[in-house]
Amino acid sequence: MTGPTPSTVSRPTPGGTFLLVGRPTPRIGYGMGQVTRKATDTAGRENAFAVLRHAFDLGITHYDTAQFYGNGLANELLRDTLGAVRDDIVIATKAGAKPLPDAPIPLGAAQTPFELREAVEQNLRTLDTDRLDIVNLRRMDFTPGLLAEGDQIVPFEDQLAEMTALRDEGKIVGIGLSHITLDQLRTALPAGIACVQNIYNLVSRGDEDMLALCEKHGVAWVPYFPLGGGYGSLRKVVDLPTVIDTAAKLHATPSQVGLTWQLAHSPNTMIIAGTSSINHLNENTEAARLELGPGMISALELGT
Repeated sequence: MTGPTPSTVSRPTPGGTFLLVGRPTPRIGYGMGQVTRKATDTAGRENAFAVLRHAFDLGITHYDTAQFYGNGLANELLRDTLGAVRDDIVIATKAGAKPLPDAPIPLGAAQTPFELREAVEQNLRTLDTDRLDIVNLRRMDFTPGLLAEGDQIVPFEDQLAEMTALRDEGKIVGIGLSHITLDQLRTALPAGIACVQNIYNLVSRGDEDMLALCEKHGVAWVPYFPLGGGYGSLRKVVDLPTVIDTAAKLHATPSQVGLTWQLAHSPNTMIIAGTSSINHLNENTEAARLELGPGMISALELGT
């Protein structure tokens, strides 16, 4: 397998750029979850390598991963494909959960400061890197998703202190926060926060105040489930009649309209939609070329 080589010429910046850990970074990135789930055999792995190489060729440099995606497989795929261009990409990973491969839900809480540090060390090893550009602290205080119980109910301040220590040691460049409350963001801002990852999309806009606070402080907003869906129960943006109608008018796809709305809604928004298909990857990236007029944006937001 041949990976990409570091670029010496100007590269595309899909979606424009936003400052992420001090680096102008294309606003359209890539999430590792879906491609990892399909990389369970030789053909799936080869497809993952091809998709990741193509993403880099398209100008994508922000890769969202986690040690608990495939029990380390996501990090291995990213390392094996883009290790040669490590300094050209931003790797964002997570701490706060651990893989439980044989459980009905193959994921468990790992919220204690010790476990956060352990997750960072595991990510460093499987990615074969000397630093993690961003580690998103994934809280488990509310649904949807797992809830922390027993000794996994840990004060946010204790977690933040451990993340800050890891950053001071140079193992983390930037601290991110995921699945958090507005009060938790307010508590964390003085420590310096690189990004926030919460569920947010056209049909789930409960965190507008948090997004506004991120805009005020220059914090990147990296919504997960940017097109809805997820957990098998959340509404899908692509099913909205207004989204379907807008897509037809623009000769685009509903998913492109949903992603374009995200980019238009806030200059701080960075997309990490994942896919295991090169064609779908192209579709996601080309969403940045669409333009939604004020009337279209109003219709989309009123049509939810």
